[in-house]
Amino acid sequence: MRISRNCEGASRRDCLRLGIGGLFGGGLVNALRARDVAAATVGDVRRHAKAKSCILIWMDGGPTHFETFDPKPDAPMEIRGEFEPIATKVSGVHFSQHMARLAGLLDKYAMIRSIRHDQGNHGAGNHYMMTGSPTRIPVGCGAFVSFHPSMGSVVAKECSVGAALPGYFSMPQMSRSGGPNFLGAKYAPFVVSDDPNGKNFRVRDVSVPLDLLGDRFDRRNELRRSIDRMKRFNEEIAGDPVLAADEYYRQGMDLVTSTDAQAAFDISREKDEVRDAYGRNSFGQRALLARRLVEAGVPFITVYDGGWDHHADLFGALDKRLPSWDQTVAALIEDLDQRGMLESTLVVALGEFGRTPKISTLSGQSKAGRDHWANAMSVLMAGGGTPGGTVVGATDRNGYSAVERVLSPENFVSTVYTKLGIDPNKILYTPQGRPSHLVSDPTPIAELM
Repeated sequence: MRISRNCEGASRRDCLRLGIGGLFGGGLVNALRARDVAAATVGDVRRHAKAKSCILIWMDGGPTHFETFDPKPDAPMEIRGEFEPIATKVSGVHFSQHMARLAGLLDKYAMIRSIRHDQGNHGAGNHYMMTGSPTRIPVGCGAFVSFHPSMGSVVAKECSVGAALPGYFSMPQMSRSGGPNFLGAKYAPFVVSDDPNGKNFRVRDVSVPLDLLGDRFDRRNELRRSIDRMKRFNEEIAGDPVLAADEYYRQGMDLVTSTDAQAAFDISREKDEVRDAYGRNSFGQRALLARRLVEAGVPFITVYDGGWDHHADLFGALDKRLPSWDQTVAALIEDLDQRGMLESTLVVALGEFGRTPKISTLSGQSKAGRDHWANAMSVLMAGGGTPGGTVVGATDRNGYSAVERVLSPENFVSTVYTKLGIDPNKILYTPQGRPSHLVSDPTPIAELM
């Protein structure tokens, strides 16, 4: 029997399972033992909690594991592809040729090679990896679905944050299933769509418009507060869109009026050599901005990195893309490490699935690519107490499937939660009172703890 816990160590459901009659005739001993087991497990989660923040690099579209972190040099040509394997800092472990910077840093982070699932389209795969919960009904590839709160929303709810900044940011957009579901608008991501690589980077809605400076802005804000004091007839109704708008407005006002928030977004304060190290491109500067938001106390930041759905022109596209991607992620890990922040900052990079072993050419396409493949994928995890140089699991000789230490999206998401001090077996309740397990299988990946 899995023990479900609240902050006191035993949940209402556990008590009901034990039964009132269990308090008599020796059942009290069992009840106390169950309580102690629950309390010990909560303590275990707290003991493993190393991270205070998480930067999720979401590689939307499903990155190929063959051309990144799990090359198959002994496979036939139609499987191994055009790129050559290179040695990493860990003896016997190889990455693909464009992962040179990260290959030399493998002692600073871990690589998971054995996560697999059965959701082979973008909508369902995104939801599964973002929430740790599979979709309840079949969904299409282009679907934006939400049957369960995302990791970002849960972390924003469970982890304390400074009042000046929201607990969850996503740049430059929210992923398909990155929303709060029944947790409500308060825990939706604050989306920063502006490009920090631009010459005059300025986050829209986080700066007072020039025509409202001074007393005029203060007067408008006071008028809004006066209106908000008027009681609404439906203010107790869960999901009221007016209340959601109020929450967005409050967060926006906090950002506009907070000097700490303004400082966090002022990426021009970074030295040129730091900005150059991350890469003078949109992805690189967003990763740098994510580090600045961590410094400002934000517990969860998603850096959305789209365009990994390479059904065609896989090798030509990755020849151009991977070197700069490798530079940015390596720079982020090194920068956090040098600043003494890596131990308290979890960094993960993944997409919704991997790519097919056999290289294919779609009808009408002249350049080869790989298609969706949920039986194998690679996930990078750094910081938050993650032991460097660890490679968890393996795929078979041709990269068809995870075959050694096979893991699920639930194991991955439970690992993230545990590292952040959140019990993955926690029960959440919808506004209607319906219980929902945070993760159905709350087992974290032991090698990464």
